[in-house]
Amino acid sequence: MMGWLADILSPPRCAACAFALPRHGRVFCAGCAATVERIGADAFGARLVASGPPREEECVAFASYGGALGTAIRRFKYDGAAYLARPLGALLRAACRAAKLGADVVVPVPLHPHRLVARGYNQSVLLAREVAAELDARLAARALARVIDTAAQAELARAARHTNVRGAFRVRSARSIEGLSIALVDDVMTTGATLSACARPLLEAGARSVTRVVLARTLTDLSAEPLPR
Repeated sequence: MMGWLADILSPPRCAACAFALPRHGRVFCAGCAATVERIGADAFGARLVASGPPREEECVAFASYGGALGTAIRRFKYDGAAYLARPLGALLRAACRAAKLGADVVVPVPLHPHRLVARGYNQSVLLAREVAAELDARLAARALARVIDTAAQAELARAARHTNVRGAFRVRSARSIEGLSIALVDDVMTTGATLSACARPLLEAGARSVTRVVLARTLTDLSAEPLPR
């Protein structure tokens, strides 16, 4: 009954093309769903652990970046479509379940205050809320601070991305994360520069492990194409 009433009052629409959906619970219409390339469970779960120098690691991701998912993420991130946090968050929750992910704390990648004011919300915080609910973990939305207002990663070539975000993040309080496992949440991973720049200070502040959690990641060489982050 409640689902029927919700459909009447707020008809569900595809997160990518806004086509009307037959019922709530779906994220994409059939045509758009066919363009989403899921990442298999065997690609999930490797962690960055603080028993040595930070290193690159695999991440939990729902699908590869592109198709309808790429369109939905751009709408969510740049077009003020904050309401997409719930349907896209449902996809991220499914990826966490498939990966059998566990964490003590969920930390979103922060925006610089100037960019947060301009955008009006941090899409990573909205996604992190969904992940925290799925994992029954504490959401630490202010655990990290972005202390340098860097150039947008999407405007830079791959080689410049790591340099751009080096030293851009700091931990506000080491006591809030010391000895804990962390799920670090963002919308997209391409080179991994932003997530690595966040993971490093978390580990240096005493976090036991950091697992990167994203809606989408690039799986092919996109060096000749614009990148989302």
